Amino acid sequence: MAAQKRAVRVGVAAIIPDAQGRVLTGRRKGSTGSGRWAFPGGHQEFGESYFQCAEREVLEETGLDVRALTTVALTNDVFQDEGLHYVTIHVKCKKLNPDQEPKVLEPNKCEGWQWTTWAELREILGKPDGHNQLFLPIVNLLLENSDIERTIDSGQSLQ
Repeated sequence: MAAQKRAVRVGVAAIIPDAQGRVLTGRRKGSTGSGRWAFPGGHQEFGESYFQCAEREVLEETGLDVRALTTVALTNDVFQDEGLHYVTIHVKCKKLNPDQEPKVLEPNKCEGWQWTTWAELREILGKPDGHNQLFLPIVNLLLENSDIERTIDSGQSLQ
């Protein structure tokens, strides 16, 4: 049996702030990072832009209509135990209808959605088992971007 070639994949995470500055997070289920809090998102498909990917994944997972606005960060996410390696593109998105709330449209992949503050995410990360409560792209985003809220609020971009 030939050895399978490992590849780096592209993941897209949608950061969707609400009017209070909280961001949408969901507890993953049934795949890599199961039981951990993550942003909506997924794999970028061939021929798809990362903005298109963010908008598609959010709609598929939550039913929210969003507009991808800007790329705010990249993280290098190596899941050692699973033998997976992703570059995750974190995309700021805006809800097109501010009154619309997320729904669990993929119950086999997400336990539920909630609005979470950056302070709450940092508090989780600071716990002894915090790295096991947050999905690796969020861990790396917080560790590598100490002022991510300001970056998102200011509309700064990597582009």
